[in-house]
Formats: sequence, structure tokens, C-alpha cells
Amino acid sequence: MKENRQGARRRGHRPRLQFIAPIALVAVGALVCLIMAFRPGAGTDAGNTAATADAGSRGTAAGGPSSPAGTASPSASRSPSPAASTTATARPSTTSARPSASDTSRTPVTAASLAGRIRPGTDYRGVATTYDAGTGDGGSCSYGPSADLMTAAMNHTDYETARACGAYVLVRAAGGATVTVRITNECPAGCAPGQLDLSAQAFARLANPAAGRIPITWKLLSPADPGTMSLRYKSGSSRYWCAVQVLGHRNPVARIELRDGGEWRRLPRTGYNYFLAEDGGGCGGAIRITDIYGERLTAEGIAVRPDAVQTTRLQFARH
Repeated sequence: MKENRQGARRRGHRPRLQFIAPIALVAVGALVCLIMAFRPGAGTDAGNTAATADAGSRGTAAGGPSSPAGTASPSASRSPSPAASTTATARPSTTSARPSASDTSRTPVTAASLAGRIRPGTDYRGVATTYDAGTGDGGSCSYGPSADLMTAAMNHTDYETARACGAYVLVRAAGGATVTVRITNECPAGCAPGQLDLSAQAFARLANPAAGRIPITWKLLSPADPGTMSLRYKSGSSRYWCAVQVLGHRNPVARIELRDGGEWRRLPRTGYNYFLAEDGGGCGGAIRITDIYGERLTAEGIAVRPDAVQTTRLQFARH
């Protein structure tokens, strides 16, 4: 009986030990955590690690020290700066600048660099002589018959390999009489710089034809309404060789270019006032015409039709 009671006591104490042991372990663990938490320098390493990671992130985003040398951040490589965007937006569209029969564009080229010897706003002194212009179709500028005979031949020096062709000139005599003439011819080498050889009809507006020779001043004009320009390919032109000229231009022509493939090809000017493409490059393509003021006009659809005068809707601005 006694043994039974003692066994019962032992069995009654076992459950208490089973609960006490886990509680003791939890208490010991909590004590260890408190000791670690209050250890000197505790938490500093963790804080520094976080700060270093944050600083590293900022340095990479800004392209700072943590970025490899010469390597841009992904956002910088994909997104242009505001200045670059503004510049790109302001650049003219290639599509909108496509040449057509009515397109005009002004360039920063100055008149002084294109005009040659005869420049706008300049008064020239010389003498006027006279010659029989006939019907006006025999001039060195190769224009053919003139609608009127208010024409003149420019001295050889100022003719300057046909650069004077088509220029409108206001001529003033010493007594104040004036006449406007168009340059259609070249006065031979015997004519001095500044000299104009006027048609008999034009000379008569200034003085009695019997005078034969009078002092004058003259200057370049940009007339009010000369109509529109025309283009003409010279006889014998083809897609293998061509020469082209401009007719009816308000201001003197400085350049003619043909579009050859994707580029503009500048043509040399002849003394008979045609612009020449000896190898045919660009013949029959778009034609770009530049006056001495730097204005450019482009005509398309001008076929290679020798001797045919082909009209355009183009004309240079008045100056």
C-alpha cells in the first residue's frame, strides 16, 4: 500500500517537470537577447550597413563613384535631357522641306558673297554708248527675242562670265534722265569697266542719239512685277549631257543646282549663260535656283525638252 502511494506521488510530479523545463529555456533565451541588445556597439553595424546600401543606390543612380567609369545610368541613356529634346524639336522636318514647284527657302548666305562685281545698293560710274540691238535676239546671254528693246550690253569685266545676264539696271544721265534696262548682251573687251552699251531705243531715253557717248551712273534694281520664271534646256540636251538656263528672273541668278540622286550638284556657268552638266548627272531632275540675295527656289517636273521654254510658278522676292 505504501509503495502504491509513493508511485502515485512520483507519477503526479512528472507533469510539472514537463512544463517547468520549457519555461526555463524561454527565460534563458530572453536573458541572452537582453544581454546582446545592451552590449556596447549593438545595432551600429546594422545601421551602417543600411546607410551604405542607401548611399550605394544613390551613387549608382547619379553616376557617382559606385558606377563604373564611363558608364551612364540606364535612365540617362534612354531619356534625352530637356535641352536635347528642345533642339530636336526645333530642327526642321525633312518631309516638310521636300522640294516642290512653289517651295522657297531663304539661306544665311549674304548678297556680297554671291553677287560678284555687281552688288546691290552700290552706284557705279561709267559711260553709256549705243549699238543697234536689232530684235534683241542676238545677245551673248542667249535669251532670244526681247518683249521690248530696253536692253543693254554689259562691259566685259562686269559681265563676269554671264553673271550680269538678266540683271535689271537703272541708268541715270548727268542731266537727271533715267531708263531701266535689262542686261542681255556682252560689250566686247574694248568697253571699259562701268561702261554700258545701250540699245538705240534705251539710249534715246537719256540723250540725243547723235551724242553717241555720255557719262552715266547706274545701279542694280529688283523690279516690281517681272512675272514668273521659266527654264529652258539647250538644244542637244539629253539625260547624258545637258545645259539649262533661267529666263524672266527678277534678281540676278547666282547658282543653279541639279538634284543628282540624293545630293544637290552645283553646275558651272558658261559665258553664253547656260549652266552645264557635261556628264548628264541630274539632267531632268529637280532644279534649284539661287539668286544673289541667297534665296533658293526649287522646280520639279522640268523635263529635258531641248529649246522648250517651260514655265514655273516661281519668282524671287523683291529687294
